[in-house]
Amino acid sequence: MAAFTPLNPDYEARVRASFAKQRAMHSLGIEMTALAPGRAELAMAYDARFCQQHGFVHAGILTTALDSACGYAAFSLMPADAAVLTIELKTNLLAPGRGARFRFVGEVIKPGRTITVSEARAFAATAEGEKLIATMTATLMAVRERDDVRE
Repeated sequence: MAAFTPLNPDYEARVRASFAKQRAMHSLGIEMTALAPGRAELAMAYDARFCQQHGFVHAGILTTALDSACGYAAFSLMPADAAVLTIELKTNLLAPGRGARFRFVGEVIKPGRTITVSEARAFAATAEGEKLIATMTATLMAVRERDDVRE
């Protein structure tokens, strides 16, 4: 991963405060486990409530976590007056969402003044070790001067 310099020196507090307001992440039991400029790592434990009919974590849940990993990686590089919104994403499901715990790693590929491209990977922890189960590419937008989008 490339080394990035955040535009906001207080990026970590701002990103963590924004993540703390994410009701969806809280409801899913997803926590932020690591943060660096241009990189965000999230994790969640297996929970049968979020599975599809075969007992695998639902693709929508994996996509939600990957989206947040991409978004917070991008947000970590944005200036203090910007909020972040996803404007496009693509998920590749590589293996069933089966494991005791899941890790989602988002990294910025190309930051920009308005548009940032991030990628994320989802890993499942199993008895055999960690397995890559999904990837995402996302395009995110720095949003400014909107009262309804502030962080």
